[in-house]
Amino acid sequence: MLNQQSIESIKKMSKLWGEIVEKLKPYTPGEQPNDLNLLKLNTNENPYGPSPFVLKNIKKNCNDSLRLYPDPESIELKKTLAEHHNLSPESVFVSNGSDESLAFIFQGLLKKDKPVLFPNITYSFYPVYCQLYEIEYKQIPLDQKFNINLDDYRIENGGIIFPNPNAPTGIPKSFKEIEFLLSNNNSVVVIDEAYVDFGTSSAIKLINKYENLIVTQSFSKGRSLAGMRIGCAFSSPCLIEALNRIKNSFNSYPIDRLAQIAAMSSITDKIYFEDNCNKVISARAYLEEQLKSIGFEVLPSGANFIFTQHMQKSGENICDELRKNKILVRHFKSPEKISNFIRITIGTMNQMHKLVSVMKEIVK
Repeated sequence: MLNQQSIESIKKMSKLWGEIVEKLKPYTPGEQPNDLNLLKLNTNENPYGPSPFVLKNIKKNCNDSLRLYPDPESIELKKTLAEHHNLSPESVFVSNGSDESLAFIFQGLLKKDKPVLFPNITYSFYPVYCQLYEIEYKQIPLDQKFNINLDDYRIENGGIIFPNPNAPTGIPKSFKEIEFLLSNNNSVVVIDEAYVDFGTSSAIKLINKYENLIVTQSFSKGRSLAGMRIGCAFSSPCLIEALNRIKNSFNSYPIDRLAQIAAMSSITDKIYFEDNCNKVISARAYLEEQLKSIGFEVLPSGANFIFTQHMQKSGENICDELRKNKILVRHFKSPEKISNFIRITIGTMNQMHKLVSVMKEIVK
């Protein structure tokens, strides 16, 4: 955090900024505390570590080869991802986290003479990208139950983007609903599947059928590699080529050697991945049941988090009380419609037991 002296110094020198910098309202990430005694349920990280196979291969490749640049095209990783999803390597793009894939998509595919559409309650990086790249956008309201109504997107647009499941609500859309949208829309449709591994159906199976579809995914959640910053996108070769052109005009070596090895190793260890995801799903079901029993409304979730509010106690107050008990969750003060909700990352079953115990004391 900047101290007051640093803030004043920046204000004095801001005359050197370009015009767009002053207009930007940057994305605010979740807190990363230094206190290791905190139970960290605020940034949707996986409570289980990477596969032992991943760690073994990283250690094996910590050698003199790190003096060399990595493969700029991540060819072996693309082949592994393509085989995993029954696609051609030409339909695969890899990046430093899925946010970089999204940045390139906004920059290269969504800047049109019509507004890009996305929900009014969703991943808050979307309007940031629109400001950065000067893209016109229109936010489509969620319905009264916080669902994305895809019928509302059947209007003139320069592109459509939304997470599935949505964030921060966690509510998923069905495979059938997404295909219906694609069959009635000719612009680029981006499905952000950062949280898809926890019980939501992926749209990747539709890639070969709809050339205007792009699906982005992350290795940060289900595969426990948030610290490696690995993302990917899947689409028709035509749209992937557009992303490659932007990547090679910006940063031609995006994925380092160890990250490529970690990603390929995690895909290989299918049993470990599926077991961890199932444990998170079970802990989510337990937490939903327990919170409902003490007066919480819990939105249906297909992610590794839940979005919940108490009927008598404010979200901000609950968040503060949990912190006093060494538990971090995420609270969004805006938009106002969700200001009473808190978002809770699903941890291990033991961590969920501890959380529920503290919650029961808070709401007494």
